[in-house]
Amino acid sequence: MNRQRMLWWAGAGLASWLAYRIYRSSTAYSFAGKTVFITGGTRGLGLVMARQLAREGANLAVCARDPEEVRRAHEELSRYGVRVVAQTCDLRYRDHVRTFLDEARRQLGAIDVLINNAGIISVGPVETMTLEDFHDAMASNYFAAVHTILEVLPEMQQRQQGRILNITSIGGKISVPHLLPYSASKFALVGLSEGLRAELAKDGIVVTTVCPFLMRTGSPRNASFKGQHRAEYAWFALSDSIPGIAMDAERAARKILNACRYGDAEVVLSLPGKLAALAHGIAPGLVSDINGWVNRLLPRPGGIGMHSALGWESESKIVPSWLTTLTERAARANNEMGLPSSASAEPRP
Repeated sequence: MNRQRMLWWAGAGLASWLAYRIYRSSTAYSFAGKTVFITGGTRGLGLVMARQLAREGANLAVCARDPEEVRRAHEELSRYGVRVVAQTCDLRYRDHVRTFLDEARRQLGAIDVLINNAGIISVGPVETMTLEDFHDAMASNYFAAVHTILEVLPEMQQRQQGRILNITSIGGKISVPHLLPYSASKFALVGLSEGLRAELAKDGIVVTTVCPFLMRTGSPRNASFKGQHRAEYAWFALSDSIPGIAMDAERAARKILNACRYGDAEVVLSLPGKLAALAHGIAPGLVSDINGWVNRLLPRPGGIGMHSALGWESESKIVPSWLTTLTERAARANNEMGLPSSASAEPRP
């Protein structure tokens, strides 16, 4: 009898799981023929998602501040046989967003899916951060998303359908040492995204919040580093290269797009990210204390102080090296190379 009962419960569990999978598949959102606006879709994670969406037949609107970066992305994405609008746009200014979207709608039609992916990151101890760093982080990581959302919202509400995907960070759940302006802006974006999901459900608009952990996109080359910038870049790039800790960009993009496809409320990427978020939810004080110990291991203030240098300006004997092979490979694959590593440049104020 016990064996029969166990088999019955196992069968019931399997049947429930299969029913859930069938229902989930039947309600999946199709990107084919849809117009998808990806901010920061010209390099890194944004470009990887754009490629995957193009393979599914989505028409793409992508933007960035760098004209050459935009040109390269447009050239690549157009090869997939979908319609692509790629232009320069400074998302910190709402009128720039409106101008870009007017052109995107003229060429592609109404925006069906908005993916807020663009952002900046500045790495260094709080002593090296200026008020401008905090303003820049909020403008690029938070208000840029507010601008795009407010511009696409009326048309989505009128049609009673649409998808909004906000890519935040594990730094929007746990404030990470040496990333204070970034974490503060990502906390704001998480709050915005969660509130929007609740308010827009009545309009048939699905909002998904994504909190990635470390990903191998090649982005450290274009991050900003302060203080002992070479040491800061070294630990940041090394962390991004560790298999099992940093997730492959292709895999991360698939999980993110599936979250949008199935209308998930939130997805935290990678097992380390999920464990970190769970630990913080259970014992936030303990996690903060652990971060305090971690902070003691990170570079002290000094070096270039409040000046900043890009990652490729902060190379050393450690980075690049065989230790960061995966990150360097991702940078080459995902339009992150920017200026060549041999170029000389002074730290920027």
